[in-house]
Amino acid sequence: MLEPARPPAVAGRFYPGEAHRLAAEIRRCLPVAPTEPVAARLLMVPHAGYVYSGAIAGETYACAKVPASALVLCPNHTGLGDRRSLWGGGDWRFPGFTLGVDRDLTRRLAATGLLHADERAHVIEHAAEVQMPFLHARRSDVKVVPICLGRLGLEECQELGAALARVIRESEHEREPSVLLVASSDMSHYEPADLARQHDSLALARVLALDPAGLLEVCERERISMCGCVPTVVGLFAARELAASRAELVRYGNSGEVSGDFDQVVGYAGVIVS
Repeated sequence: MLEPARPPAVAGRFYPGEAHRLAAEIRRCLPVAPTEPVAARLLMVPHAGYVYSGAIAGETYACAKVPASALVLCPNHTGLGDRRSLWGGGDWRFPGFTLGVDRDLTRRLAATGLLHADERAHVIEHAAEVQMPFLHARRSDVKVVPICLGRLGLEECQELGAALARVIRESEHEREPSVLLVASSDMSHYEPADLARQHDSLALARVLALDPAGLLEVCERERISMCGCVPTVVGLFAARELAASRAELVRYGNSGEVSGDFDQVVGYAGVIVS
């Protein structure tokens, strides 16, 4: 018996709540004539409301091929549930469509013992949910595996990243399609734009160097409020295990570019790792 589908938690707030308006907003955010997409291993994509970060998210997704499955790593903003929460429930509903969950990949990930089936962390969390309409727009039959992560230390991140890479490698060996990793993250929060850019440049330098340990260290040392630091660190460890060797910044921006308030901004960045 299939689990009941997860209803949208932030439709009408982070993105439009009606199917036709959501489709129009995604079209607005995705470039009209994207460049030839690359076979990415990992995308780092912002997760604010589409009015603020949707254009950067859309430009990032437009640059990458979306395969049959996507493993979406997000931070836990709510504090609910397990620190290593693997979605074990039903498919995810959105205005106008439903995204299927890759149950085979979910089963393989659960078998590592490093992730725990737990729906509490996911039911009202926005950071994975806002990624799904972009994935659907780029490939309507994509299946997803949402993972919500709390605070983890460096060794825990490395161990989990290696396990994700191992499962992805085994899965791809047995069933042709590749798996895309998505790390959902905004950058610095509620700082003057100049200071946010300074902080974010330090963090992004480590992402672009494919240096997950350095990213965790600089965020802790400089108190950079990058909410998806842990998902990005785990994703980078996994991508390196899967032979990724190059990272490219698609675009950086902040909320002030939309609101006009540059005194208290949130930073956004899109990165492709291949």
